[in-house]
Amino acid sequence: MVIMCSSPFLRPLHQVEFPKCPCLSTKSQFRPLLLRFKTTIRASSAVVAESDLSTQQNQAIEVDFFACPICYEPLIRKGPSGLNLSSIYRSGFKCKRCNKSYSSKDRYLDLTITAALREYTEVQPSRTELFRSPLVSFLYERGWRQNFRQSGFPGPDEEFKMAQEYFEPAIGGLVVDVSCGSGLFSRKFAKSRAYSGVVALDFSENMLRQCYDFIKKDDTLSTANIALVRADVSRLPFSSGSVDAVHAGAALHCWPSPSNAVAEITRILRNGGIFVGTTFLRYTSSTPWIVRPFRERTGYGYLTEEEIQDLCTSCGLTNYSSKIQQSFIMFTAQKP
Repeated sequence: MVIMCSSPFLRPLHQVEFPKCPCLSTKSQFRPLLLRFKTTIRASSAVVAESDLSTQQNQAIEVDFFACPICYEPLIRKGPSGLNLSSIYRSGFKCKRCNKSYSSKDRYLDLTITAALREYTEVQPSRTELFRSPLVSFLYERGWRQNFRQSGFPGPDEEFKMAQEYFEPAIGGLVVDVSCGSGLFSRKFAKSRAYSGVVALDFSENMLRQCYDFIKKDDTLSTANIALVRADVSRLPFSSGSVDAVHAGAALHCWPSPSNAVAEITRILRNGGIFVGTTFLRYTSSTPWIVRPFRERTGYGYLTEEEIQDLCTSCGLTNYSSKIQQSFIMFTAQKP
């Protein structure tokens, strides 16, 4: 199913065409499209906001589906509308409540709490800082990711196919690829043209720069439905209930606080939204007991399947399921 939409999130209310039959079955193939109207309605407060904000010629000021990472108030966008590399880069964003401004840098939009701070800096855990390294970012798709096969990862193409099956209810909706790294899966989601928008999100500036380089070198990939955003997974810059699907590939073990991250993912998912993640397991039920002590947590936060399921359930997600191969696990859960 291919859905083309220049700006599904930023139409004023008076331009929205409401469906004639609102009482569709939850299994209807049109369900994701109707859900996007909820996001459009939320963004339509731009009609009111325009009366309070000054505008410049040939520029629009609209309430965006991006939200302030401090207070979660929808951001006011000044510039071209749309979820694509060009429009995001040329736009400015501001929180009306916090009065904080956000802008793009090196082709990605910085929506971290520390964006634009001059004096204050934070030291992140070593595993977080590792992936901010220019060298690691460069090597990630040039040998680093390929080594995951030794632990049972089936490879990017097969992992993408598996994720697509789980994401079937989200066809036509907005996908956020958190901790996207160099955008390996973000680009695949965008290239599939199955979603109205794809947000490639990572905390690492260098990973996002690599992602942009890969996008520009791929002539088969349109930039009309993908945007690059720098953000903290434990403080996601989206309104509650505004996202159809969240993907986190080989990421959970790198998060400083998986519980905070999964709670945030649950918050931004719409009702019925899908979360799919992959990670390394600390050990499985088939791992010999004598070996398990050597696989306890070290620099990375490797979890067991039972811990992952408990984490998802405690954050309010349901319909948990998983596929395991050696130390590889792909798990999925749904927001009720």
